[in-house]
Amino acid sequence: MIDVYKHNNGHLEENISLAVAEKGSWINVVNPDSDDLQLVSMITEIPTDVLKTPLDTEERSHVELEDNYIFVVINIPIILETDSYDTLPLGIFITPDFIVTLCIQETDVLHSFTENKYPFFYTFKKTRFLFQILYRTATLFLKYLQQINHRTDDIESVLRHSMRNKEFFMLLELQKSLTFFTSALRGNGIVMERLMRLRRNTALHHLLKMYEEDENLLEDVIIENKQAIEMVEMYSNVLISMSDTFASIISNNLNMVMKFLASITIILAVPTIVFSLWGMNVSVPFSSNEFGFYYVIGISLLGSICAFAMLWMKNLF
Repeated sequence: MIDVYKHNNGHLEENISLAVAEKGSWINVVNPDSDDLQLVSMITEIPTDVLKTPLDTEERSHVELEDNYIFVVINIPIILETDSYDTLPLGIFITPDFIVTLCIQETDVLHSFTENKYPFFYTFKKTRFLFQILYRTATLFLKYLQQINHRTDDIESVLRHSMRNKEFFMLLELQKSLTFFTSALRGNGIVMERLMRLRRNTALHHLLKMYEEDENLLEDVIIENKQAIEMVEMYSNVLISMSDTFASIISNNLNMVMKFLASITIILAVPTIVFSLWGMNVSVPFSSNEFGFYYVIGISLLGSICAFAMLWMKNLF
């Protein structure tokens, strides 16, 4: 799918045909087929093989510089399902006439722009638009990290009362999500630092020219990204500590159950031993006494009580 947008007199025009796209247009490509890629390549003069790069879900964040375009790949956050997050590569191409975004699926990162809800967004200000996408990506990471933190608190509350496997699998999914976020944020940070170093490169001014406002925006993006990295590291440590703590609690509970069962076994073994002795075909005390049976019962109970008292004193109950 290919959508073309262009700001004209402050209004965002949509549903523009790619064949008649004018200079300063934004070409948004989502899950393209080979025909879409060939058409975009013909209009923008970007090789088809390069356009395919962001379609690889394992593509890492990086920057490529060519004579007629700048190619930026960042990893953006997505929600797969409840308690499960992942990242996807988003390709951003800046040419002398267009800015092209390419992703394998629709993303929340670009929705604010397609709906024209992002402030001070103009398709013809390509450098600023690039930095605004980076800023939106960083803020979306922060938003999802807060959701993960709230969900972690909810799972912890449940685990305090009932330790079921379901909650531990939820924690595992959240831990995996944080691992993906950590890798993506660090890669994006490298891209941002690279773009900051390019601001003085006059040979790229026909593609990437930064004004003071753009540099300030990029600095804000770098700060937001570093904050997201700090948060994801903190939440990862919290999840690891929580998992270790609950694992220790489970182990301790199991030890307590085993000690309790062992204590019960010892107490029940006393009457068994007594009755076994008096059940042998040999001469035993009280064998000729009419109250002998009750004496044996009393000895068994007394032995069990003594065993219980000793175990109680050793905190085995």
